[in-house]
Amino acid sequence: MDDKVVVIGGGLGGLTTAYLLAKGGKKVTVVEKKTYPFHRVCGEYVSNEVKNFLIKENLYPYEHDPINISTFRLSAISGKMVDLPLDLGGFGISRYHFDQFLYEKCLEINVQFLLETQVLDVNYNNKSNLFDVNLSDGTSITSNYVLGAFGKRSKMDKSLSRPFINTRTPYIGVKYHVKTDFPSHIVALHNFEGGYLGINKVAKDTFNICYLGSKHQLKKYGNISEMEKQVLHKNPIISALFHNSDFLFEKPEVINEVNFSSKEPINNHILMIGDASGLITPLCGNGMAIAIHSGKLAAEAILQNKNRNDIERQYVDNWTKNFKTRLRVGRTVQKLFGTNLSSNIAVALLQKSSYIGTQIIKNTHGRIIV
Repeated sequence: MDDKVVVIGGGLGGLTTAYLLAKGGKKVTVVEKKTYPFHRVCGEYVSNEVKNFLIKENLYPYEHDPINISTFRLSAISGKMVDLPLDLGGFGISRYHFDQFLYEKCLEINVQFLLETQVLDVNYNNKSNLFDVNLSDGTSITSNYVLGAFGKRSKMDKSLSRPFINTRTPYIGVKYHVKTDFPSHIVALHNFEGGYLGINKVAKDTFNICYLGSKHQLKKYGNISEMEKQVLHKNPIISALFHNSDFLFEKPEVINEVNFSSKEPINNHILMIGDASGLITPLCGNGMAIAIHSGKLAAEAILQNKNRNDIERQYVDNWTKNFKTRLRVGRTVQKLFGTNLSSNIAVALLQKSSYIGTQIIKNTHGRIIV
């Protein structure tokens, strides 16, 4: 019985930790509300800090030809822009393909998946030291460990009475895949009033456009298309991008209530991974690498300890050491984005001092892990 683990959510963090735990001899069940493959609202840029780890674990998606990225571009609402080198670099890949790839890797080592299934609630019993995980199909699973990899906002957050869940937030996330003419080695962030848009190449002929926008602006203009015309297109770079791209989705992927509040890495003895452990601003280096790294840390804590207190202590210590400052810096730097004045100041500063830009990138990206 000691080996049973339930992972709630099958994104990058959940799949990484499931793979490592199964490889370490645990009996792992992943509960995922969708069926692979599917698109997620995500920047689809992965910092190379996790590349060596993925290669070592045979989890690097060579077969999908990841796009090498070496430069960060930032534009103000006015269209002024600056390019900065990315010391570590990164790679672009669609979550549609990357998640499917990791899912197949997990199947190869006998990870069990319950797809199109949701976790309704989780109850921890102090006497038995076990969890009861209640599912949407009316069944339940008993396990030794539960890991929360359920993303930015979930019914589980409400079930666990997490403080941020009752806070209304002003942000929406919108994603497209497009064909366009843009340098393949660049990941760019373009400011507009109330938000910012990222673009990078994710496949041979495909680029990902993902932006964080304002619910207020959406309500004001009535629909996403009109909001884009009236707000995003005031940045001439974004306007040119939209007018010179072939959009590949019938309609965009959209998420609501994007919240950047700090979160705890453990709740009710559930180890939280990726966005579930603290929403990752796009300015933190990127959420994909942090999700993968946090999944690794959670698996290591379970595999290296027997006592629950020791597991939780190790995970919190390592999570804090690797991510707390990084997330805080990302939330702080984000305040320089989304207005005409602040975005112009940010670009002007970076144009005058590459050192400032280098330090921001250094403090929002992690160190190489293996």
